[in-house]
Amino acid sequence: QVQLVESGGGLVQAGGSLRLSCAASGSDFSTYVMGWFRQAPGKEREFAATISRNSLNRDYSDSVKGRFTISRDNAKNTVYLQMNSLKPEDTAVYFCAGVLMIGTWTTSTSPHAYNYWGQGTQVTVSS
Repeated sequence: QVQLVESGGGLVQAGGSLRLSCAASGSDFSTYVMGWFRQAPGKEREFAATISRNSLNRDYSDSVKGRFTISRDNAKNTVYLQMNSLKPEDTAVYFCAGVLMIGTWTTSTSPHAYNYWGQGTQVTVSS
């Protein structure tokens, strides 16, 4: 059971960088698989990145791979999304998500796989 709060969003120019943080409060953050999703106006929520409990497994959508890096610090109950080389099409509300994962790792790219969500933080990239 966790509560998630995102921060770090803002307005940046194309080519710039932002680092999003997701602070978790609640029990045993280290047992949760974490992910980042984003939703642009008029579009459905889409997968961006996910990370396993021990950080040994990470996966990214094709649209962000090579530019974004997901990481976590279980001692700080925080997951991060480092976003580099930002493009206007990255403009969206970014959501942190988590799910208690029991079993072997399988990349979860559907928002339906996650049952804990933050309120989102706005990222706007200008051209």
